[in-house]
Amino acid sequence: MTTVLAIDQGTSGTKALVVDPEAREGDGSGVVALAEVPVTPDYLPDGGVEQDPAQLLASVLAAGRQAVAAADRPVHAVALANQGETVLAWDRATGKPLSRAVSWQDSRAQRQCDARADAAEWVARRTGLVLNPYFSAPKMTWLRENGVREGVVTTTDTWLLHHLTGAYVTDAATASRSLLLDLDAVDWDPELVALFGLDPAELPRIVACDEVAGTTAAFGTEIPVAGLVVDQQAALFGEGCLTAGTAKCTYGTGAFLLANTGEAAVRSGSGLTTSVAWRARGATPYCVDGQVYTAASAVRWLTELGLVGSAAELDEVAAADAAGVVCVPSFAGLAAPWWRSEATASFAGLTLASRREHLVLAVLQGVAAQVAEVTGLVAADLGGPLTRLRVDGGLTRSRTLMQAQADLSQVPVDVYPSPHATALGAAALARMALEPELTAADAVPRWTPGRTYEPRWPRARAEEFLDRWRTAAGAALPRQDAPAAQPDAGPADGRRPEDGRG
Repeated sequence: MTTVLAIDQGTSGTKALVVDPEAREGDGSGVVALAEVPVTPDYLPDGGVEQDPAQLLASVLAAGRQAVAAADRPVHAVALANQGETVLAWDRATGKPLSRAVSWQDSRAQRQCDARADAAEWVARRTGLVLNPYFSAPKMTWLRENGVREGVVTTTDTWLLHHLTGAYVTDAATASRSLLLDLDAVDWDPELVALFGLDPAELPRIVACDEVAGTTAAFGTEIPVAGLVVDQQAALFGEGCLTAGTAKCTYGTGAFLLANTGEAAVRSGSGLTTSVAWRARGATPYCVDGQVYTAASAVRWLTELGLVGSAAELDEVAAADAAGVVCVPSFAGLAAPWWRSEATASFAGLTLASRREHLVLAVLQGVAAQVAEVTGLVAADLGGPLTRLRVDGGLTRSRTLMQAQADLSQVPVDVYPSPHATALGAAALARMALEPELTAADAVPRWTPGRTYEPRWPRARAEEFLDRWRTAAGAALPRQDAPAAQPDAGPADGRRPEDGRG
């Protein structure tokens, strides 16, 4: 069987795992070695979030080499999961970065979105996404309009893969997060490229997630590179959400809930987005998803203020009851269904009796409330409620947060037993690239929940809390605007309206 070096290049660190499907030790996932290297985003006062490209590449190489050395066994392939919407400019001839990496969290491209607002409905129908700075194309345009004239502008995965293999590619799932992809055709759309003022010749080739993109000797002997996939879809695959109606939420820097919709590219009528889940074995399942911009980053804020020493102390410090304190932890704006990057975080219900333990619980309940909102919207798009929610990520270690999630979403929450769902999903796709007889169900490790949280609150209490939380969220919007749902209709013939040609 194929032993894979799976690399998960994330916002705050790069994780590398060696996955041997024949290994029986540990939790049954096959992980025999692990290395992690931190990376440091820079949060700027104007809404900018940037990263050092050299640090990203160095972390990939260092983590990968450390994991291979620790595994002490041959590795047959490299898989790469990536941040998705983070972009940079670079020189194709030399691979040299020509800009900082502009993070998915960066909101400075709002003006580029506003300038194209007349085309928003058409963009939504064509791409399944909303016209928002979160996605790649507005940030690519922002770089071009802010002095970066040379080289190419791509997502970070293309740049990293170029350094590893010399190839110039991206995968179908990552491409579907760009606002440049025709969602139904799963190909670059020339009209979308023109809308954002970009050069179609700069776009990389789109590959399947179970396709060998090239080879690399960066981690020892020359081996294939496959299993290319955007991080959240990698976790969806890794957790075995292979059929329509299955869903997972990953709690990382932000929280990301995705639900498989099968091979139907369902356009959300609820303010969510639709993307390619993965492309493998000639099939292209899709997913709807909702984003919460701040999860672990909100916990980091608590630690920086000294309210908790670390994330490990959350359950120890959090009160049993928030005593009326409600938090909207929109420190980086509100995503689905509001899509308001200028929204700010807030606390409501504070009194002189409020203590740090109330604030800590309120932040955790605020994260859970945003995810619960997304859970309800996903159910509306699927045409029926979710029956369970699979969860992964570092914050799933907080019993307080997970119980709040079950209470507010009113569904059982199953905790994935490994903290490495993203890397394991990428590894499974890489195995499919090298083992043609392997099905998706065979490639994904079988698992049972490390813990299941059942709802303790009655539905009426959950609804009462969410009503109060929604009122607080409305107050976080600068002009008290109502949530803006993603348009669910466009021109019947799919053509862009004339006033949207920009």
